[in-house]
Amino acid sequence: LVGLALFPTLFIMAPTLGDINQVAVQPYIKGELNQTQALEKAAEPIKKFMWSHTRPKDLQLFLDYSNAEKPNGPEDTPIAALVPAFAISELKTAFQMGFMIFIPFLVIDMIISSTLMAMGMMMLPPVMISLPFKILLFVL
Repeated sequence: LVGLALFPTLFIMAPTLGDINQVAVQPYIKGELNQTQALEKAAEPIKKFMWSHTRPKDLQLFLDYSNAEKPNGPEDTPIAALVPAFAISELKTAFQMGFMIFIPFLVIDMIISSTLMAMGMMMLPPVMISLPFKILLFVL
């Protein structure tokens, strides 16, 4: 399961990781940057990625909590406000996706159980009948 989550993560983060490698890791390996400078350079692509995938409302919430003024772009945004705003934004998206997947399954359960009750088959578990329909819906 972790492997299934890791592949899409690496696929989505590949451009950002490539930017980090180009602007921070390779210059650090060559000795052109010290550790602090490399970390600052590596934070720029990460901030840019999180900035583009964070809802403005969530970012403003954490900026208000930290008493920071509204930034002009990702480079001006404090990382202490951007990281939790990104996390909250991703959690909200995940919850919405989960809910949208759950609704059709709930409808299938309701239809199957009401059909079984109408047919007088109270002892037959609706899960036995609805599971193939759920798998079919999820695969198609």
